Amino acid sequence: MLELGKKQSLVIVKEQDFGVYLGETINASMDDRVLLPKKQVPQGSRIGDQVEVFLYKDSRDRIIATTNRPLLCVGEVGRLKVSQVTKIGAFLDWGLEKELLLPYKEQTAKVREGDEVLAAIYVDKSSRLAATMKVYRYLESGSGYEKDDVVRGTVYEIREDMGAFVAVDDRFSALIPRRELYGEIRVGDVVTARVSGVKEDGKLDLSVREKAYLQIGKDAEKLLEIIGSFDGVLPFTDKANPEVIRRETGMSKNEFKRAVGNLLKSGKIVIKPDAIRLKE
Repeated sequence: MLELGKKQSLVIVKEQDFGVYLGETINASMDDRVLLPKKQVPQGSRIGDQVEVFLYKDSRDRIIATTNRPLLCVGEVGRLKVSQVTKIGAFLDWGLEKELLLPYKEQTAKVREGDEVLAAIYVDKSSRLAATMKVYRYLESGSGYEKDDVVRGTVYEIREDMGAFVAVDDRFSALIPRRELYGEIRVGDVVTARVSGVKEDGKLDLSVREKAYLQIGKDAEKLLEIIGSFDGVLPFTDKANPEVIRRETGMSKNEFKRAVGNLLKSGKIVIKPDAIRLKE
């Protein structure tokens, strides 16, 4: 069976001036043959020889073979560069003459020419090869990482109700839960995170924050800078609404309270009924 988007070892069954026809067997029928253009035919090849090729569709939507190697095959995940953006989507350079379409509906964030995106290759409803940034179902789960391991991965999708989806090592499925999202995290960012949990199916939960006892000092330093940006007077205390605290500091209420406690203990701030002031 000829498989679109995959590498296959096929047999030369017929020679023509413009190339050779390949099939799974020497007796392959016309419907089960594919053309390998002349410029792609290995020198010295003859009928009966096997050739390893990749199958895709040309500009006329015909299945065609090539001995060139694409950067990705169907089902694989990797980084591809955006060569141009058009009305129908973005085109990606994947190592072949005909560039690969990344439709708008398969983009998890707006892409621009020159960007490098994490993508997977699939066969669309029209039996054409295309790319998607929605790589969740193409990622693996058995990473071997354990709780508290530090990992690196690419953010490929963000959902407000769930969090940021990450491809650890651009290969394994992971999630930074919504409650763990802090600061500016965007699709395409490469993040360093701590494994906060491993699910039964092997997928990872991540945290971009360290353990509480390590994080307090960093949060305290951050809060000190924030108070400074308010000219030394933060117009609320740890009794403020949690949403106000998160909006202004990027911390949860508990984290804010711990940071305030750290600064108070070190004598760097003074707490007033409605504000926190830097100690003179």
